[in-house]
Amino acid sequence: MYKHLYRRFTEANPTLLHFASHSHHYWPDVTREAQLQYWDDCAKYVDDKWSHIFSVKVPQAQRLISEVLNLTHSQQIVFAPNTHEFVFRLMSSLDWNQKVRILTTDSEFYSFDRQVSRLAELPHFEVVKIPTLPFDTFHERFEQAMESSDWNMIFLSHVFFNSGLVCDVERLVKDAPSDVPFVIDGYHSFMAVPLNLKPIQEKVFYVAGSYKYAQGGEGCCFLYVPPSTRHRPMYTGWFAELSKLSAIGNEVGYPTDAYQYAGSTMDFSGMYRLIATLETFKDQGLDITRIHTLIQNNQQLFLEELAKVNHPLVNRQNLIQDNLKNHGHFLTFNLPSTDATSQLVKEMKTRGLMTDSRGSRLRFGFGLYHDTTDIKAAVAKI
Repeated sequence: MYKHLYRRFTEANPTLLHFASHSHHYWPDVTREAQLQYWDDCAKYVDDKWSHIFSVKVPQAQRLISEVLNLTHSQQIVFAPNTHEFVFRLMSSLDWNQKVRILTTDSEFYSFDRQVSRLAELPHFEVVKIPTLPFDTFHERFEQAMESSDWNMIFLSHVFFNSGLVCDVERLVKDAPSDVPFVIDGYHSFMAVPLNLKPIQEKVFYVAGSYKYAQGGEGCCFLYVPPSTRHRPMYTGWFAELSKLSAIGNEVGYPTDAYQYAGSTMDFSGMYRLIATLETFKDQGLDITRIHTLIQNNQQLFLEELAKVNHPLVNRQNLIQDNLKNHGHFLTFNLPSTDATSQLVKEMKTRGLMTDSRGSRLRFGFGLYHDTTDIKAAVAKI
C-alpha cells in the first residue's frame, strides 16, 4: 500500500526482497530532497548555518519526535550523530571516584553492551546483566534485581534487538528508585512499537535515532533528558555552550536544559531526512499505531505462509515470541547453531532474499515497502 513512498530504493534493487529493515531500513523518496535541501541551506546561510539549524530545524525535529512519544517537554531533546555518544556521556555523568554499579540486561545493543563490558574490566565498575530469557519471568527478575541492591544507573531496551521482545518499561520505571538515572534504549521501537512516555517523562532518559524505523538514515540520534536533571558529564562538547550555563566558582558550566548532554559539531543532513520522513508519515495519516498494525498484519501473513512450507529450521517452534500482538517489527528464529544460521542467511541472499542474524538467531524484518506479493515471495525463497 505504501511501496510508492520508497520508489527510489525499490527501483535500485528490483530483484531484491529486503527483509532486514530492522538493520538497514529503506528510506522514503522524500529523504533525497531533504538531503539536497541541507546542501542548499548550507550554501544559502554559510556562516549563519548554525543559527538556522538551532532556531528552525532542531525545534522542528523536537516537536515531531515529541508527538510520537507524547512528550510534553520537546525542548528536553538533544541530538548527536550516534547513540554511543549519548551512552558514554551518560556514563561520564556518574561519579567515577566511587564504585559505579550498573544494572542492565544480556540483550542490549552493542553501543551500550560493548562499552559497559569494557568499563566492567575496571575494578570500581560493576555491571549486572539480567537474562531476558525466559521472558515470562523477566520483569519479576529485573524488579528483584532493582530492589536487591543500590545502583548508579539502570539501562534497558524497550524492544530487545536480538529477539523483538517488548519490555514493559513503564512498569519497571514505576518500581525503580527515583534517584537513579533510568535509561530506555528505544532504537528498535521508535516509530515501530507505540510507547507513551508522558506518564514517566519526569523520570526517564530515552535514547533512539533515525537509522531504523524512523527511516531517516544514519547520523541523527537523540536523547530525551528529564527536566529536573542537573548533570555535569565529563564527556562534553561545544554545543553545550549554546545554552545558558550554570556554574559555581571556576567549574565548567553546564546548561540546565537538555543541552547539558550536548556534544560537538555534527552533520545535520540526517536531521533534515528525519524531519522529511516524519512529516510525510503525518501527511499520509501514518501514525505509529497505524504503522504497527500494518506491520503486524504482514507478520501474521508471513507466519501463515510459513506454516504451509514446513521448513525444518524456520518454523513456529523456533520462533522467539512472547505476544505477537505486542512485538517488535522483526521476527526472530532461534536456530541450532551460529554456523547453521549464517549459512542459511548466505543461501537466502543468493536467492535474492536479504535477512540477517545475531549468533544463532535469524531475523526477518518488515517494512511499509512490503506487500502481500513480497511476503509470499520471501517465504518461497527460505
